[in-house]
Order: sequence, then C-alpha cells, then structure tokens
Amino acid sequence: MSYQISLDSFQGPFDLLLYLIDKNEVDIYDIPIAEITRQYLEYLEVMQQMDLEIASEFLVMAATLLSIKAKMLVPKPRKEEETDDDIPDAREELVRDLLEYKKIKEASALLANLEKQQSKHFSRPNEESFYLDLFGPENPLDGRTLQELQNAFLLVWRKASKRAEVQSIQREGVTVGEQMKRIKGELQRNPQGLLFSSIFIEQCDKMFVIVCFLALLELIRQGLCYIRQEEGYGPIYIFAA
Repeated sequence: MSYQISLDSFQGPFDLLLYLIDKNEVDIYDIPIAEITRQYLEYLEVMQQMDLEIASEFLVMAATLLSIKAKMLVPKPRKEEETDDDIPDAREELVRDLLEYKKIKEASALLANLEKQQSKHFSRPNEESFYLDLFGPENPLDGRTLQELQNAFLLVWRKASKRAEVQSIQREGVTVGEQMKRIKGELQRNPQGLLFSSIFIEQCDKMFVIVCFLALLELIRQGLCYIRQEEGYGPIYIFAA
C-alpha cells in the first residue's frame, strides 16, 4: 500500500497517529495496531533517509506501539470463567491519550479561527484621554459633573411638579430660541453672574422648565456662557463667556 506523508504537517507522534487512523479509515476504538505500527515505522525510516532529526517523542511512541503489538500477539492463558470482555485491551491507554489529544487539537483549531476572525475587527478606543484630546483646552463645565447639573435640574423639576397637572395639551408659546435670547439678555444685565434657579420664571410649568433648560445647554454648547459652582452642593451660577 503506497501513501504520501507531509513531514511538515505533523506536530508530534499523536498527530501522525491520528493522520494514519483517518487515512486508513479505521475506528479509533479498534486500531489495527500491526498495520498502524508498520506505517508509523515507515514514517520514521523516511525521516532517517532524509537526514531529518527525529524528535525523542516519536521514538518513544514507536517503542510504545511495538510494546502494544507484542502484548497483543502473545497468547494469554484463560481461566475457565474468563471471557473476551474480561481480558484488558493493550490499546486502551493509547486510545484514551489519542482522544484527549484530538480534543485539544480541535479546541486549538477553533481558537485559531476565532483569533483570525478577531484580527479583522478594530475596536474603538474608550479611554477618557482619547476623548479629551478632541476638545480645546478650556472646558466651560470644568470641575462640574453631570450628576451636579442633573441635581440642579431635578430641584426645579420637583417645584414645577408640585403645581397643578395640565389637563389638556396645547401648543406652548415658548421656544428654545426665545429662551436663549432671554437668558443672554439677563446675562448682559448681570455680568456678575446669574443664579441657576433665577432663569426659571416663578410661575412656570414643566414645559417651560424643559425648554429653558435646553436653551441653557445650547448656550453652553455654543460657548456663549458657562457655569460655575464654588463648592459641592452649593449654588450654581451662570456667567457670560
């Protein structure tokens, strides 16, 4: 029986044995040890003819195969009540090691494929320093946190919530543009700064609070004003930029 062997494709003796088992289309649980051993030794002979250095594990496996072959050839005396199932199979340990190696090899191939797929993806950086470099050196909200601004907004929201609920929805006569204009006028008249809560009219509803708050955020975004808080949980002041 002629067959070809690629010497570079085998990572060790178990890799070669699995190749021979697949090539001969035999059951891994019922290995024809004589034929597999013969082909395995032929592989080592090819390596010697090509002046290739044979790794020690290949030689150890050759000795193991010859030992198993010898054990299977030697007839064993039977007891009167002993059956074929009671006689230990000399190939049992080899089969167990082959199955374990095959499992590891398949897992390695799966991980290699996942690594190949992952190499095609580029993850977006999520470090704070990366985003800080996208903005200018001056930050109108420097020292302030989103939680602080949210707390100030919720304080005004709770006051508006205590008023009577609106029973009917009508088009409100207030716009973000109008409130931006009003807040800018207030800042021009008060260069020393405005208290955050003072930009909300005393008798205002929820819609007015929302529109007025959005107008303030838009002014900050455009760099027309900034906010400052001297101490934690202290009053927030608005200043013209």
